[in-house]
Amino acid sequence: MLRVLCFVFMLSIPLSYCLNQEGRYLQRLKLGFDDPDGFFSGWDETAAGAGGNPCNWTGVTCSEVGFVEAVDLSNANIAGEFPAVLCRLTGLKFISLYNNSVNGTLSGGDLATCRSLEHLNLGQNLLTGELPARLYELPELKYLDLTGNNFSGVIPASFGMFQKLERLSLVDNLISGNIPAELGNISTLKQLNLSYNPFFSGDIPPELGNLTNLEVLWLSNCNLIGPIPDSLGRLSNLLDLDLSVNQLTGPVPSSLTVLTNIIQIELYNNSLTGKLPVTWSNMTSLRLIDISMNLLTGTVPFQLCSLQLESLHLYENKLEGNIPGIISNSSNLYELRLFGNRFSGSLPKNLGKNSPLTLVDVSNNLFSGEIPASLCAHGRLEELLMIHNSFSGKVPASFSSCWSLNRVRLGYNHLSGELPVGFWGLPKVSLLELADNSFTGVIGKSIAGAGNLSTLNIANNKFSGELPDEIGLLDNLVEFSGENNRFSGKLPASIVNLEQLSKLDLHDNGISGEIPTAIDRLTKLNELNLANNKFSGRIPEKIGELSVLNYLDLSGNQLSGEIPIGLQNLRLNQLNLSSNSLTGDIPPVYTKKIYISSFLGNPGLCGDIEGLCDGKNVTKSTGYVWLLRSIFVLTGFILIIGVGWFYFQCNNIKNETETIDKSKWTLMSFHKLSFSEYEIMGALDEDNVIGSGASGKVYKVVLGNGDTVAVKKLWGGSKYEDIENGPGSGSVVDNGFEAEVEMLGKIRHKNIVRLWCCCSTKMCKLLVYEYMPNGSLGDLLHSSKSGLLDWPVRYKIAVDAAEGLAYLHHDCVPAIVHRDVKSNNILLDGDFGARVADFGVAKVVDGKEKGGKEMSVIAGSCGYIAPEYAYTLRVNEKSDIYSLGVVILELVTGKRPVDPEYGEKDLVKWVCATLDQKGLDAVLDPKLDACFNEEICKVLNVGLLCTSPLPINRPSMRKVVKMLQEIGSVNPMKFASKDGKLTPYYYDDGSDHGSVA
Repeated sequence: MLRVLCFVFMLSIPLSYCLNQEGRYLQRLKLGFDDPDGFFSGWDETAAGAGGNPCNWTGVTCSEVGFVEAVDLSNANIAGEFPAVLCRLTGLKFISLYNNSVNGTLSGGDLATCRSLEHLNLGQNLLTGELPARLYELPELKYLDLTGNNFSGVIPASFGMFQKLERLSLVDNLISGNIPAELGNISTLKQLNLSYNPFFSGDIPPELGNLTNLEVLWLSNCNLIGPIPDSLGRLSNLLDLDLSVNQLTGPVPSSLTVLTNIIQIELYNNSLTGKLPVTWSNMTSLRLIDISMNLLTGTVPFQLCSLQLESLHLYENKLEGNIPGIISNSSNLYELRLFGNRFSGSLPKNLGKNSPLTLVDVSNNLFSGEIPASLCAHGRLEELLMIHNSFSGKVPASFSSCWSLNRVRLGYNHLSGELPVGFWGLPKVSLLELADNSFTGVIGKSIAGAGNLSTLNIANNKFSGELPDEIGLLDNLVEFSGENNRFSGKLPASIVNLEQLSKLDLHDNGISGEIPTAIDRLTKLNELNLANNKFSGRIPEKIGELSVLNYLDLSGNQLSGEIPIGLQNLRLNQLNLSSNSLTGDIPPVYTKKIYISSFLGNPGLCGDIEGLCDGKNVTKSTGYVWLLRSIFVLTGFILIIGVGWFYFQCNNIKNETETIDKSKWTLMSFHKLSFSEYEIMGALDEDNVIGSGASGKVYKVVLGNGDTVAVKKLWGGSKYEDIENGPGSGSVVDNGFEAEVEMLGKIRHKNIVRLWCCCSTKMCKLLVYEYMPNGSLGDLLHSSKSGLLDWPVRYKIAVDAAEGLAYLHHDCVPAIVHRDVKSNNILLDGDFGARVADFGVAKVVDGKEKGGKEMSVIAGSCGYIAPEYAYTLRVNEKSDIYSLGVVILELVTGKRPVDPEYGEKDLVKWVCATLDQKGLDAVLDPKLDACFNEEICKVLNVGLLCTSPLPINRPSMRKVVKMLQEIGSVNPMKFASKDGKLTPYYYDDGSDHGSVA
């Protein structure tokens, strides 16, 4: 009986008393962290072992005798300060808190008691303050990784006193000062990675050459200057050397070529000069060498090409001469990037015969001769880029079976002859550029197999014959440029099946027949140029239904009949109907003198434009005809409304239950409204569409009180590719709707687009915004109307956009990151005031995510995405700052963020390269008045600072606003009348203020 009572008593004792001392230490650790995902849910007494130890807890590993040996809390999504209690575990050898939100400072004194610690990984957290100088006191430490934190100050000289350290990684922090020479004393070191830190400008310490056990040396983006020290040639065990993205000068030292074990050398994006070393034959292990984007001269050494390289990157230097033929013997070569040099001669005849080539880019050189037929011998070639050379001859017949190709750019050469038939139908090719050659023959019917083709540019050749019907099978075709060829026959009726087509340019050919009447099916058509052909018949009435069309040129044809009245529904930046046989009256919206050149050469065409037709009788007759037509149109309009009303009523009766019970509108307003949801819904017809996208359409709605609003209509039942969850996620549009409502419903700022209200049902959701009559900055800046944007207006837009984003970053609690800043998401009011718009992918970043919130997939637009976002997937305010920097460069240059003229660059890289090679004048938009060059240059400096490749070097958005405002305050604004409006301009006070950046 006594035993039973004792047993019951023992059961009644709280289980916490069963934990040993180490378990109680770990429970103290648990209490110090926020744990939203429940990582520590199993850290309790019930999971303790028979001896009360925590060895069965998640992330805890014990030695054979039951003492805690390792604590691994990686990727646990926990937040809190570093738990000093860990060092009470006397046998602890391994600590990893990688990729969490560990914050605060790191105390060297607390860690110094971890006498057995061998592995410490605190990477990708939010730690701040200086690096603990006493870390060297850990006698057994072999692995130290503090990557991706916010450590500042200098690297302590005491780090040179580590006794057993093998790996030191301090990547992507805020560390300044210089790289200490004392690091050369860590004789055991095998990996040293200090990349992406804002060090002071300084040399590479020659003492690093003493690290004879070193295998990896990464010093990318460390603000290094001066020459590469010869002492690095003593690192006989080195496998990987990365000194890229610095300002290193001088030659590539020949001492590096004695590193017989090295596998990778990356020296790209420096200012290295001179010729490449001659001796490379001993580097038998070398697989990748990247010395691109330097100032190297001379030829490519024979011995370098004799190595079994996998990747050879020499692009954007000043190298010249031939490529040694021995490179064809390599059995490993899969990437060859030589673009942007002065290479000449022919490519090696057998290039690719022995190599599994996947990418060849020799663009922008002086190469000549024929294209080697063996480039795709192994069937792996994916990208073939050879633009801007002097290649001649035919495209090799072997390319017809190169099924792996997805990007082909052969433009701007001297190629000729007919293309191999199968070449037209390569199934993976998305870009086929053959412009500015002398190709002949017809477009093969095999093009039906090119199901992935999105861009087809065959302009300025000698292609002939009819366009095949099979071209209408290219479901993904977005751009078709076939101008200045010898095409004839009719435009295939199947071309209206290309629902993704945004550009169709076939001017200067001999195409005849009528323009397809079903052209309205090309709902995404933005540019239509059929000038200087032999088209006849009438201009299709339905061309006026192409809601996004802004470039229309049908001049120089044989078109007849009247101009469709529907053309005045289009929002055209370019219209040219000259030199046809059109008759009748010009639609009223175009009866302005500025349009006179659009209609010249049509003897039977008349309108109220001075110089196009004259005589009072004509005017009177025209007015009478217009009166009759107006009556006819009004009658027809009333009839249509009546039929529509009848259909609507019948439909309502048929679906009464669903309409009343399931589709009741819910209104949520964010401001005092002068309209109802019914007034909005009644105006959502196709005539009012001003834009469309994957998630819905945007309408212009004129209210009964004369005000105008913009309505974004999102279809709640349709699925689209969620930018966050990736292809196939099946996320509904509700995500973007809810995100935009959540963000804009709370925001009140003059430079953020105002959301009046939202209306929703289960089937449809509406967002009602203030209407911006001048549209988006992108549409205006990159159109024929860009002349409206003089420099004072562009400067004001830059300041407005920056102030809007600064409000999101600094004044919203918690902060908001937009994630899709671009010129098309900056809207302009009637006075060209800028508003930031489209918050569908915006994210809230609270204090715990200050280092960046990790996304599953990249959001943003091509050309605007910050480089670090692509590989870290962590989003913070710095990514918005980069994107705004691109917008500023757009305003200064007038150029798009991506464009074929840049080759493989984007706008940022093009600006940097052009400034270096050609100077400031080659960068500035020629439309801008030169009297503003001083201010423009300063704003350009701000844009370049915002687009710094290193996020730490980008100023905060508040600082961007201040810098831009200081530029305006240097030359104060006055106002002058221009076209009846007040337009800001600067005056020069004669002082020399220097550069802001």
